[in-house]
Amino acid sequence: MYLLLIVLNKEEYLDDILSCLLELGIEDAVTVDAESMKRSLAAQVPIFAGLRLDLGRRPFSKVILSTSNNKNTGNEIIRLLKEVDIDLEAPGVSRIYTLKLESVLGTPETIEEL
Repeated sequence: MYLLLIVLNKEEYLDDILSCLLELGIEDAVTVDAESMKRSLAAQVPIFAGLRLDLGRRPFSKVILSTSNNKNTGNEIIRLLKEVDIDLEAPGVSRIYTLKLESVLGTPETIEEL
């Protein structure tokens, strides 16, 4: 089993990614609001205040976490979204990580239970 971790900097693609996960049979995704280290430092540490000038308008990113039995799920999401002209590999759009899991405990809530 693998952990799929997507750091999405372009929030407008969130629904598209979640739709891709459903299309791939993945229903246990979790989304979390996140803030980049650069933005956090600029806001909280005076010595880094100059970074504020370099920051864009989006204050947060979305982190999407899910498990998958397929280590190529990230590549499949990229391929599916390219079919609708969304390039997750473009600079500043997202980062996708796939990590091998030693064990997974518990059973996720399914969409039918919601």
